[in-house]
Amino acid sequence: MARRARRDRDARPGPSGFLVVDKPPGWTSHDVVDAARRWLGTRRVGHLGTLDPAATGVLPLAVRDATKLVPFLEAGRKGYAGTIRLGAETDTLDAEGEVLRRHEGALPDEAQVRAALPGFFGDIEQVPPMYSAVKRDGVPLHRLARAGKQVERKPKSVCIDRLELLKYTPPDLEILVECSAGTYVRVLAEDLGRELGCGAHLAGLRRTRSGPFLEEHAVSEPVLRRASDDGEIDAMVSPAVNALEYPVVRLTPEEVGQVRHGSQVLAPETPLTPGTRVAALDPSGVLLAVLEVRPGRRMHPLRVLSVAPPG
Repeated sequence: MARRARRDRDARPGPSGFLVVDKPPGWTSHDVVDAARRWLGTRRVGHLGTLDPAATGVLPLAVRDATKLVPFLEAGRKGYAGTIRLGAETDTLDAEGEVLRRHEGALPDEAQVRAALPGFFGDIEQVPPMYSAVKRDGVPLHRLARAGKQVERKPKSVCIDRLELLKYTPPDLEILVECSAGTYVRVLAEDLGRELGCGAHLAGLRRTRSGPFLEEHAVSEPVLRRASDDGEIDAMVSPAVNALEYPVVRLTPEEVGQVRHGSQVLAPETPLTPGTRVAALDPSGVLLAVLEVRPGRRMHPLRVLSVAPPG
């Protein structure tokens, strides 16, 4: 009971939606979540996809009721700008780790690098790194790695839509990557280095896109902190419906009550294919639920948000 009372005291009313943070270097994704909880005055904050501490860039945060929408957005495509350093492999696959092997010979030329890149386009398999948040028997792999343990990891399928070489200044490659959620750019760096026969690791990474959230949407930590101090941060939370790239329907007051109780409602006359997901708004235009179209023009609630009832 005391814990519940403390939680209630710590929370303040505010908007539900998404806040896109430009994650600073050295912060974990959870550090950003903790800071956002202070800025926004609520414990109900979650992120849409971990970024390594050394990485920067787009880290979308779901705020209050929008945390219920994370499963509908976390699988969005990702974009990165990165630097791969040829000639050395590290235990963490990035510049934070200890060097395991160094290449003593000449590094490949630009033509060799460009010739190797197409082999990583499309559907490929990656083995998750030991220094990652993937869990084995409930324990994150990075904890096992720091304890000096290595465990077998199953490869996972990912998709790389774009892998573009922007600049090659040996030993560094500057690249752009567009890929599926769950892709490890660190593993891509290691695999490319091995393909080239010289080894490599990820020397720098910036996420430029996470699903519908783009780099131009991201706000720096100092700006967000000042906005919180000035009482202006709520205006920076984007409405949840803006993030859902679904058709939008507006419900009647009667349909709002039905959806709140988990009942299906009739889809509009506009043809919607069964399986289509729909963003359902209440009469005031606030996102109420995510619905899925079923045969017979029925829309079934997949997720209902805890917004205040009408009236």
